Amino acid sequence: MRLLLVEDELEMAAALSAALGRYDMILDHAPTLDHALAALANHVHDGIILDRQLPDGDGLSLIPRVRALKSGVPVIVLTARGAVDERVRGLDMGADDYLAKPFAVEELLARIRALMRRSPDIAPMTARIGKLVFDFDGRQAQVNGQLLDLPRRELLVLETLARRQGRTVQRSTLEESVYGYDDEIQSNSLDAHVSRLRRKLADTCAGVEIHSIRGVGYLLRPSP
Repeated sequence: MRLLLVEDELEMAAALSAALGRYDMILDHAPTLDHALAALANHVHDGIILDRQLPDGDGLSLIPRVRALKSGVPVIVLTARGAVDERVRGLDMGADDYLAKPFAVEELLARIRALMRRSPDIAPMTARIGKLVFDFDGRQAQVNGQLLDLPRRELLVLETLARRQGRTVQRSTLEESVYGYDDEIQSNSLDAHVSRLRRKLADTCAGVEIHSIRGVGYLLRPSP
């Protein structure tokens, strides 16, 4: 899951990035409305966490601009303005949820999960390929009922391939799913993740293979 955080407080952004990263979420940070619009033009985000008090305006003004991009991406407003009339205004302007600061990270996570379940763009909750079952809600993969122990980035690669099983996934799409804007990506990093993932799937007799499409990307399919 890739989220865009629109927040000008650097400490808050760093803390949220660390907290959500522990749950295999990639958090891209935009400190202003202009930065947020530039990021959203790429259409790679599954949700937006939006502060209101930004250097270049009220964060609520971003919502109609997001919708003008034909984007139905869910928006959670996260702000110190927690009065009832402020919450009503935010929801009336198109926010999907509104959470006042201070807040518990566990509650934010629960609200994110709830919005993702309601989003029409989210894939089914599980994918079954060969003997592999990927649970998107629980963020875990199993083979013959046994949990696969995968590092975060290998898990994200497998999730992205599983969501598009049988279809070629471009390298750029996989990199966007695995790395944040600020991550340094080495030329062979993605290939290394895929190579290790292939070995683990083979070792567990998962009945699937990650097929390379030269110069394009990869696809996940049942083993022949």
